[in-house]
Amino acid sequence: MATWNSRGLRGSTLEEFINRTNEKYLECGLALIQKIPTPITPIQIDKESRHITLAYFDQKSTVDYIGAVQGIPVCFDAKECHTDTFPLQNVHEHQMAFMENFEKQGGVSFLILYFSHREEFYYLPLRQLVTFWNRAEAGGRKSFRYEELWPQYFFASGGGVLVPYLELLQKDLDERVDK
Repeated sequence: MATWNSRGLRGSTLEEFINRTNEKYLECGLALIQKIPTPITPIQIDKESRHITLAYFDQKSTVDYIGAVQGIPVCFDAKECHTDTFPLQNVHEHQMAFMENFEKQGGVSFLILYFSHREEFYYLPLRQLVTFWNRAEAGGRKSFRYEELWPQYFFASGGGVLVPYLELLQKDLDERVDK
């Protein structure tokens, strides 16, 4: 049983940056993206502060975010990486299945990676993630390296938003049309 307090605050900074970005996109009429809360059952509650201090996850979550960008359904997960190697165990089989099924329904699925030690963001299209996933399933590397990523999908903060992923989403869509 995974407990809520055992995982610390991994990814909370990235998620806060994405939440602020999504608020800005909504204000500008560009996108409506919602954070999907992870369902938990509280075990211990601090009586003074009324904060949950221990909980367990009720069920497997799908992805962190879901919504629409200019009529296009999108879903994505946010992951922080502190080294140049990203372990695929950080993406769960049920998440892969959800993202693949989401795309079969006409949506776009991706990951936003934050290489914190480099202060760089990466938009990981599902098709590239599937390549890494299939390699691992076939007995190959259970991770991928920074150097394996497509250079055109790296991005930095700018344009008045903290995690400006819409330009990369457009690049992803353009490349799908070109193929």
